[in-house]
Amino acid sequence: MLKNIEKKILEGRGITWNEALEISKLEGDNIISLLNLANRVRKLNAGDRIDLCSIMAAKVGHCSEDCKFCSQSAHHSCGVEVYELIDDDAVLRRIEEIENSGAHRFCLVTSGERLTDREFDRVLDIYTLLNKETDLKLCASLGSLDEDRAHALKESGVIMYHHNVETSRNFFSKICTTHTYDDRVKTIRAAKAAGLKVCCGGIISMGESMEERLEMAFEIRDLDVDSIPINILNPIEGTPLANIELIPHEEILKSIALFRLIMPTKIIRLAGGKEKGLGIYEKMAYMGGINGALVGNYLTTKGQDVEEELKIFKEISYVF
Repeated sequence: MLKNIEKKILEGRGITWNEALEISKLEGDNIISLLNLANRVRKLNAGDRIDLCSIMAAKVGHCSEDCKFCSQSAHHSCGVEVYELIDDDAVLRRIEEIENSGAHRFCLVTSGERLTDREFDRVLDIYTLLNKETDLKLCASLGSLDEDRAHALKESGVIMYHHNVETSRNFFSKICTTHTYDDRVKTIRAAKAAGLKVCCGGIISMGESMEERLEMAFEIRDLDVDSIPINILNPIEGTPLANIELIPHEEILKSIALFRLIMPTKIIRLAGGKEKGLGIYEKMAYMGGINGALVGNYLTTKGQDVEEELKIFKEISYVF
């Protein structure tokens, strides 16, 4: 089956829904063949350069939304340290660390559905400063956004806006009830309308089926975004998903490869949760279609040592 669709995929045309469903049933050694095909597609359409991003929590906790995976939700009891917007010195110290790590992008991430006007103006000041102080590509993840705010971010030096759909439209209400899937799409379209690039992906292994995971991939494809981060759930004590059983690494790898075949030319970025979800199989993910990564620590949890990740990239002959 893979041979029958390989030519089409290598020409840059993504697979269809029916083809994705058939491929998702592959098992055993056929998964290795799938990963190899996804890697060839990645090399042909995106080359050997891996796009590295690092993030910083700029405001933590007391989020009004009830996303079941998130430790920062005021609806859950996770004991995270809460703090308001960071100051310039803290950001500049973090920027120096990131520049030394080899990352290409830097993203400030704030908790909450939407920043107040005062908070947003403060963030604009930070990005205006960063635009003068660093050559890193600046990204932002500040919750919901209208087109006016998106234009203001672009003028301050931001290149890309991050806003995940998190999961498929049909599964979304099982993960969050305080806002809708369409609310998230509205923000993505506002960012695109303002001329910002968009980073939009989701989290896998939250109890969704493979079919629902594929629905998310095709929905993201139709939004025509630039970067697609694939997070693997990190079950956090105090959240409703704390005791969920993660899907096997074979299914994670298969899902990653399918995202590549569905969106052959995009940045498919391995993001949070890879340490627990993949462990020793992380390298296989990078050899199965991935050409982007989130490196360093996450928002409220510690990530893998950057040097260890860079070692993996060198072994695969990625350019970064």
